[in-house]
Amino acid sequence: FSDLIKYKDLIFMFIKRDFVTFYKQTILGPLWYVIQPLVNTIVFTIIFGNLAKLPTDGMPPFIFYMAGNVCWSYFAVCIQTTSNTFVKHGGIFGKIYFPRLTVPISVIIISLLQFAIQFSIFIFFLIYFIYSGSSISLDFKVLLLPLILLHSALLSLGCGMIISSLTAKYRDLTFAMTFFVQLWMYASPIVYPLSLIPEKYQMLAAFNPMTAIVESFKLCFLGESSIQFVHIQISLGMTVFLFILGLILFNKVEKNFMDTV
Repeated sequence: FSDLIKYKDLIFMFIKRDFVTFYKQTILGPLWYVIQPLVNTIVFTIIFGNLAKLPTDGMPPFIFYMAGNVCWSYFAVCIQTTSNTFVKHGGIFGKIYFPRLTVPISVIIISLLQFAIQFSIFIFFLIYFIYSGSSISLDFKVLLLPLILLHSALLSLGCGMIISSLTAKYRDLTFAMTFFVQLWMYASPIVYPLSLIPEKYQMLAAFNPMTAIVESFKLCFLGESSIQFVHIQISLGMTVFLFILGLILFNKVEKNFMDTV
């Protein structure tokens, strides 16, 4: 961690590089960050809201699904990008030494820009539904957003480091990542509320760390959730465990990864 502080300028250089690289080769630029949650939300509203008629805790289906999409999108982008750290940056790592952890850290930070854009769209629709008479009320809990983001960032960083360490040797995991993330999404309360799960199984669902993150986000901005404090404690415990495990594996692999990458 002391090395990360010494190389903080390098982290900002990676952030600038990723930002410029992404927008230089796109026509719509930031609009992609707007289109993605809108399209996903519309599809979820039609399929899960209108056809499957899944409950949404009394919330308008559109804003319910958008809340889940915005919260999940930040986590998914972070874990998918950090999971190929060694494979993608093997050429750079083999030429010069710098703390390898600066790369996934920069991903976590640059992804906040995407979240900020999508969150702004979410707030726009949230205000619209509030003034349309929906039973949505905002209070001091919205101030907990930075803690929710920190929780999500640590979880994605931990999982990303674990997967990145494994893909340095087992490349098959690279192809399985998209499938894995998609399964994880449906295992999390994105298209359904936690209340839909029988109460006796909700504790088991809490061992999926994203359950508490998504439900906490919905509680803060929609005012409805079945989340309990013990669920958050379990999620935090799992997140800390995965983060520490990721650090251990990441530091172990970076010492000799050039022999396998």
